[in-house]
Amino acid sequence: MIEVLIALIAGALMPLAFAPFGLYPIAILSLAALFYLCLEKTPSRSFKIGLVYGLGYFGVGISWLQISIHQFGLPVLAFSVLMTILFVLMIAVFPAFTTYFSSRFFQSNIRLKLVLIYPALWVIFEWVRSWLFTGFPWLTVGYSQIDSPLAGLGTVTGIYGVSFMVAISAGILVLLWLERRSAMILSLSTLLVIWAGSFLLKNISWTTPEKDEIKVAIIQGNVAQEIKWLPSQKQITLDLYSSLSEPYWDKVDLIIWPETALPAFAHDIPEFINQLKKRAEKSNTDLLLGLPVADPETGKYYNSVITLGNEVNIFKKHHLVPFGEYLPLKKFLDPVLQFLEIPMSNFSKGEEEKTLIKMSKYNIGISICYEDVFGEEVITGLPEADFLVNVSNDAWFGDSLAPHQHLEMARMRALETGRFMVRSTNTGISAIIDQQGQIIDQIPQFKVASLSASIKAYSGSTPYVRFGNMPIIIFCFLVLALTFIRVRGET
Repeated sequence: MIEVLIALIAGALMPLAFAPFGLYPIAILSLAALFYLCLEKTPSRSFKIGLVYGLGYFGVGISWLQISIHQFGLPVLAFSVLMTILFVLMIAVFPAFTTYFSSRFFQSNIRLKLVLIYPALWVIFEWVRSWLFTGFPWLTVGYSQIDSPLAGLGTVTGIYGVSFMVAISAGILVLLWLERRSAMILSLSTLLVIWAGSFLLKNISWTTPEKDEIKVAIIQGNVAQEIKWLPSQKQITLDLYSSLSEPYWDKVDLIIWPETALPAFAHDIPEFINQLKKRAEKSNTDLLLGLPVADPETGKYYNSVITLGNEVNIFKKHHLVPFGEYLPLKKFLDPVLQFLEIPMSNFSKGEEEKTLIKMSKYNIGISICYEDVFGEEVITGLPEADFLVNVSNDAWFGDSLAPHQHLEMARMRALETGRFMVRSTNTGISAIIDQQGQIIDQIPQFKVASLSASIKAYSGSTPYVRFGNMPIIIFCFLVLALTFIRVRGET
């Protein structure tokens, strides 16, 4: 019973390593506790400990899901809490699979288990979680290290390489505790090499800045989600974004409005869109804005961004959020959407293509909201993209951990790609992020405001842009395969 309680506490502490807290050493200590608890346990016992750990980890870390369900779904506390618990339980099985498989198939040399097996399994199941059932890579442990020396690995291996080194560091700590003097020199030397090497990688410039700067402005309208789609709010919102943008015409190269900034289909406000286009052309300033776009022939509609100015482009979001933007198994579950009455929750998927918008003066790597948590999708627009833009609407999550966690993931995308990231959100957190993942400036949450800054276009590719996630994932599978063969040979 005491082991289960410790696992629950260790998991519940893990979110403190992520934004907004940023106590990144806790990630290593938390995983070390999990690994220690599961050493030399039966597979079933390891699964139980891992599951309880996952319940603490995600029960605290994604507790904000209850806010979305309650405020914008069915406003019944029992329902929103139950749905959140069920989702947390589903996600918690991934740490449980890590500990189960290690005990089931790799019950051998403790050193090998701590420094290779646990880290490899942890990364593989994080990766599986990122694509299974459309994927939920939220709170991937590597994100917690964006401000630690380990972040330097992101440019080479991406987020999963950072997770791997966090897990190895945790395993080495356990090894130090178990063997103490006999393993101290080797273990500490290994830790030093990992952390020092990662720090040096962070200081390598894989991409090259262009000479000319690009002046951008981001607009944060702070329109509350509960009133966003009310007919009476439409004109107020159009006027708000127009007035906030007015000071920047002629003065910046690009103005960016958030995801679904305009609560209307493009074809419903043609005069307004045309006026914006003329204003952009006259001032030689491009405007990028989020709004839904409908296909009159098919009746389908898309979560999109369009650009107005010297170039007119449209990008349709293709990685949709289940239940929030579309309904899986719609034929059977459509009554659920009808019952919950979630606004704009039946988007169609845009064509999968490069996440790139080509402009006359620069190229933009674009992502809409949740898409920026998938590094392998962001890099499809590179190396052509000069910088990255993410438009988002985190109003769904209220005053919770989610907007801070989302910003942290955007920072990792900037670091991985060696590109500036410009984020424009409805209620925050809007920010300008440099090519090393550091925030240059930001707008506080729940504030009607705008922000302008000069950014640099970058060319070239980081190793992660060239090779993506596959090298670290293949490496982890090879580690497990070779270790499994060795274990089988010893029996």
